Parts: sequence; C-alpha cells; structure tokens
Amino acid sequence: MNPSAQITTERVDDIPLLLAQMERMGVQALLDEHFPQHGNWQGMSMGRVAVVWLSHILSQADHRLNQVQAWVEHHIETIGESLGQEVRGLDWSDDRLEGTLRYLSDDEDWRQFEAALTQRQIQVYDLRRERVRLDSTSVSGFWSASEDGLFQRGHSKDHRPDLCQLKLMLASLDPLGLPIASEIVAGNAADDPLYAPAVQQVRQTLNTNGLLFVGDCKMGSLSTRYLIASGGDYYLCPLSKTQVNEAQMQDYLSLVVSQQVELESIDYDYANGKTAEIAKGYEQEHECHIEIDGENRTWMERRLIVYSIAQGNAQKQALQIRIAQAQSELAALNQPGRGKKPWSDLASLTQATERVMAKHRVTGLFALNYCEQVTPVTQRKYRDRPAQVVEQRRFQVDFTLALSAVEQQMQQFGWRVYATNHPQAQLSLSQAVGVYRQEYLIEHQFGRLKGHPLSLKPMFLQREDHIKGLMRLLSIGLQLLTLVEFQVRRALAQQQAELAGLYAGNPKRSTAQPTAERLLASFKEITLVLIHVKGEVYADLTPLNPLQQRVLQLMNFPTEIYTRLGTQSDDPP
Repeated sequence: MNPSAQITTERVDDIPLLLAQMERMGVQALLDEHFPQHGNWQGMSMGRVAVVWLSHILSQADHRLNQVQAWVEHHIETIGESLGQEVRGLDWSDDRLEGTLRYLSDDEDWRQFEAALTQRQIQVYDLRRERVRLDSTSVSGFWSASEDGLFQRGHSKDHRPDLCQLKLMLASLDPLGLPIASEIVAGNAADDPLYAPAVQQVRQTLNTNGLLFVGDCKMGSLSTRYLIASGGDYYLCPLSKTQVNEAQMQDYLSLVVSQQVELESIDYDYANGKTAEIAKGYEQEHECHIEIDGENRTWMERRLIVYSIAQGNAQKQALQIRIAQAQSELAALNQPGRGKKPWSDLASLTQATERVMAKHRVTGLFALNYCEQVTPVTQRKYRDRPAQVVEQRRFQVDFTLALSAVEQQMQQFGWRVYATNHPQAQLSLSQAVGVYRQEYLIEHQFGRLKGHPLSLKPMFLQREDHIKGLMRLLSIGLQLLTLVEFQVRRALAQQQAELAGLYAGNPKRSTAQPTAERLLASFKEITLVLIHVKGEVYADLTPLNPLQQRVLQLMNFPTEIYTRLGTQSDDPP
C-alpha cells in the first residue's frame, strides 16, 4: 500500500436509516417551516441540526450536548452523504444545540408543528383515526424548585418524592401507540385538569368526530366526560370511588349476589394463540347530570361492572396473608415475653390493637373483646412496710375472625366500574375490556422516553426552556421508533411472515412483532473505510447482510441509502 495514504474509518451503523426515516416523516422541512430562524443564524438550518442531533440520541442513547460535535466530526462522510450536502462539526456545537432547544420550547410554534407532523404521518402511513389513549407521567431530576416554574415537588411516578419534577401529558393513537399531542406542565399540577386541554388538542390535530378517548380513572371526572360526549366523541375509563361511592357499588354487587343479572364471560386472545377467560361482568344504562352555566345537561352512558379474575384472586390471597399476620401479632400482645410488662391499663392495649389492625388493613374483620384479670399478689414485709396483699391487674384481648365481614369484603374484590358512551353495537362489553387492557401501549412509550434509547433519564440539563425543548425533540424520536416498528410489523403481517436473526445467541428465533430497538441494533458493525491517496478518496463499506437487507425491504427503503456511501471510487489504490 502507498505509504502516503491516509486511512480513516467511520461506524455507519443505523445512521443512514434514521436520517432516511426522518426525511420520509418530513421532520426537517416541517421544523424549518414552523420555527423560523433569526437572521443571525448561519450554516445548517435548525431542522437539519435537529434531525442529526436526534439521530445521535437514538444511535448513542445520549442526549448530552457536549458529545454531539465530536460525534458528527467522526461521522462526517456518513452524515454528509446521507443529507446530500457537506457538513461541519461546528454546526452542532453546544451553543447551536442550545439555540435549537430554545426554538423548540416555544409553545405556539411547537403546537402547530406537532399537529402538522401528526397529520403528515396519518396521510403517509394511512393510519386509522379511531381511538386515542391519554395518560400522564412525571420526570424527576436534581433541579431547584421555583415559585412559578415547571420544577415542583409532587406525587412522583418515578418513586422519587425527594426530587423536583415536571409532568408530561401524552396522547397516542391506538393501536400502534403513535404520539400525536403532548403538553408539559409543572410537577405539582393535578392530573385531572390536564385531560380537557389534551382532548381539545387532539380534536384540532385529527379534525374528525367519533373518536374514542381511553384513559384511567383521572379522566373519569364528570366535566371531562361531558366535554368528550358533547363534542360528538366517545370515552372509556374506569370510575373512581369519587364517581361511584360505596353505596352505589353495593347496589351493583347486590344484583350479582342475588343473581338478578346474568354475567357475560370475557375472553382474551393472547399472542401465543391461546384464549382464556379473564373477566366477567354486566352493564347498565346510566343517566349523567352536570350543570353548565346554570343549565342542567344530561346524557346517557353505559356502566360496565366487571370482575377481573386475576385481580380478584390476588386480592383474596393478599387479604388472607394480612389476616394471618394480624392474628399472629394480636396473639403476641397477650404474651408479653421477657423484658415486657403485662398490659396494666386498657387504653394502652386498645391503642396497640388498633395499630395492628391499621398496619395490616383488617379493621372491622375481627371481633375484639377486652378482658381484665385481677390476681391477688402477696408482698413481703420490707423495712417499715408491713406484709400485704395487693391486686395485680392485667388486660388481654380476645379476638375472633368475623367471617361474615371477611366474606362481604371478598365479594367486593376484583370488581370495577367502567363508563363509556360508545354504542353497544360498535363496542361490546368484551371489546371494551379488551381495549382498556391495552393501556400498556402508552406505558411502553413512557418507558422508551425515560429509558433506552431516548434516555431522558438521567437529565443533564438545568434550564426550563432547554428541558422543555429536549422533551419535545425526544417526542419526535418516539414517533420515529413507533413508525419503524409499525412499518416492519405491517409488512410482515401482509406477507404472513416472521423475521429471524434479531436475537443474540439464538439466530433461528423468529418473530412477527419485532421491536424498533432490535431492528436498529441489527445494523451495528457496519463500517465505512476511507483511503485518501494522491488527491483521490477510495471508499469501502461493509456489505449489508441478509437480515439488514430484509429490514430495509420491509421498511420500503432501497439499499442505496447505505451502498452510496462506498461509491467515491471503483478502483483500489
């Protein structure tokens, strides 16, 4: 080889695929359209900067700003060829990325961009606009709380109440879980008021009626249900104890106990092809009333009273364990043991008993009887004190399990009331339960957002506008991952085929439901070798293996998005 030759290598991996997917989504064009840059902005447009940065985040699982410029410089040929123009690392400096985040933090511009991006994906991928799922999550970090800022302390879904947090409200399009609307609010904001703005935002984005909004019990407030119903849409959500009090629940269950209603069996089809009964229940019509601007408004909804077999059995087993533990601790109260005095007053024993009952949540399940034992004890003469007989008082608690109370409580286990205004002909009881059970779709998206590869946590930013901009940038990445997964799964379903080779250590294992993370990981170890000699550049790219070619085919991408990287020269030096 020529000794004056200069050899450089670049890890190509999934970068061309990510940039090609974002080009298909129209991310760069829409960003440049809805976020006009200041006249002093030079070099790459804000849209170009954002898509390359997002490809770095997805490829490296790292959102730190100070890592991007060096990464671009080490992939200069790959990125430049994929974008179709020359690039320089300085366009992805810390300052440029901070400016991008400030643009993305503008609420009005982002709202218009998000709606346009969603509408484009619905048109390009011919997605059904039938069902929208709403939910919120919290993102915590080592921030300082301010009086009117986003960073506040509140109920933490990350189990870190010691940290400040902010909240993210997300609306996703079922069944693929595509994020279509998001809202970032203060960490101490209540969840209930977040649903009404989310519903309005979804309506403006999708511009259609007859949507089914699915959410948890926090969406079940009367005002939110009225907002959805009055707008010509439908809702499906469980009702909390605020909406269905104890007396109403007893009325629903009394019909079951007295066998006045016939329970419908609810089966679930699992991914392995098996079908099993998971629940049973019945439904009733219910008239809802709400006062709006001094006027009484009414509408009809269906109340679905459903018993979950798995949840009921788990709650019964947990109650039996708590009862056994409470019995053991109550018995120990009557046996002081070494170093413990007998209970000499009733008040102390009563307090100890109540603590045991509250600890194991079995209050009212035991019949308690406190008894006093009086024993004469002879005290010997001591100095000037004469011998005497004194009465020693000792209190004990006798307890028996109230079987009727236990049975009554067990009858309530596993039951839940759902509300929907969707016509029964289009959404049966069994179908409604199946739809709600798919709540894991949006929880999976929250897991992606906080974990690999979007890696929102841990958070390395401190300014509110930077963090808001980053979360919005990552929501675009969440759309990308969802669409990659959707395209491959839809193509496999149309071909009635499966994809093998995605699982390390088991190359023969195949699946019809591959994840976006595994699909992108299959493009690892693709390397571009560049040889600079005598003013010429000779390129050699690692050949695509059959799995990589198959993934590109399923996503309807030509192999040229990779092979064009190695076309600088056909003759070796």
